[in-house]
Amino acid sequence: MRGPVTGDGDDRLRAVVALAQAMAAAHTPRASVRAAADGVRAALGGSFAAVSAWERELGRLKVLVNVGELADGEVTFPEDESYPVHEFPEIVGFLHEQWAEGGQPNAWVETVADEPSHDGRYNHQRVAALRRRGRGCCVVAPIVLHGRAWGEVYVARSAGEPAFTRADADFATVLAAVAAAGIAQTERLAEARRLAFTDALTGLANRRAVDMRLDEALERHRRDGAVVSLVVCDLNGLKRVNDSCGHAVGDRLLERFGSVLSLCGAILPGALAARLGGDEFCLLTVGPSADEVTKVAGELCDRAAELELGEGVAVGVASTGDPIGPVRSARRLFRLADAAQYRAKGSGSRGPVVAGRDGGTDDPVIRLADAPERTSSRERRRFRR
Repeated sequence: MRGPVTGDGDDRLRAVVALAQAMAAAHTPRASVRAAADGVRAALGGSFAAVSAWERELGRLKVLVNVGELADGEVTFPEDESYPVHEFPEIVGFLHEQWAEGGQPNAWVETVADEPSHDGRYNHQRVAALRRRGRGCCVVAPIVLHGRAWGEVYVARSAGEPAFTRADADFATVLAAVAAAGIAQTERLAEARRLAFTDALTGLANRRAVDMRLDEALERHRRDGAVVSLVVCDLNGLKRVNDSCGHAVGDRLLERFGSVLSLCGAILPGALAARLGGDEFCLLTVGPSADEVTKVAGELCDRAAELELGEGVAVGVASTGDPIGPVRSARRLFRLADAAQYRAKGSGSRGPVVAGRDGGTDDPVIRLADAPERTSSRERRRFRR
């Protein structure tokens, strides 16, 4: 265990700067909470640290990360380690009362030697957990974002190590504030990324997200042969709905179809449901077989036909699991799915049209998609690049 920062000025300032730098270098929520736990543990000389978030809607504190010397059953990034918030009254009671009176959130210390008190600080569950896990003391500092309790950082020392002091608790309060600023910045970055890759109307992924995911998917296909499939959908009747009922009703149709697409996509593990723009949508999958994807595409056609508005959907499927020839670029897979969808729309098909299933590489869909750009044909259209 690294010793605590004991200096009155420079040592603690260096610890604060190191924590701030680590938080600034973290670009994902997981990396951010890991940096917070590591930095605060090192600064306070703890053997263990954890960062937990208050999930108000579920009434629990959820542990996001554990670092240091882990006890039995503890893992670095737990899937579902959480505790009922009523076991931690300081989160919903003491802290809120203090803030409401204009005070500031402060950290506090608990040890295995603590006795029950009436000041709102003693916590039987924490003290019992310390004993159970071979720890002698802990310091708990609330993490406050935007004036509200977000969660807490918890640092413990092993049994037999010196107990945390009031000065350590005060320092933990400062460290928690630095961690909170870093977590807030990471959340803002995550929200910016979400907005950049999300369609505002439907909440699905947008074309930018599809392009990125498709490039990654085809890299996996080239590396280990993973099956990559693209389902392109053109929602029929949107113009008629817009013209006759107004764009607000048309938007509702787009939202409802987006929900249907998301529901069907959930059948395929890891599928990305997206709106490409206007009345065009897609599903992108990596792993499921071409037959599985085609089956889901058929389900999508059936469900879309049941929507009160619109006139169903034209669906085209292109999969590296079908005989479509080599797929060396995202553009070719898009062109194949696009051509299949175009053929489904032109023929009025009630089910999906699948590239490569009508004569292999002699399939008319493949010939249409792979025809030179300069070729003119009544059946040709300008496919997306």
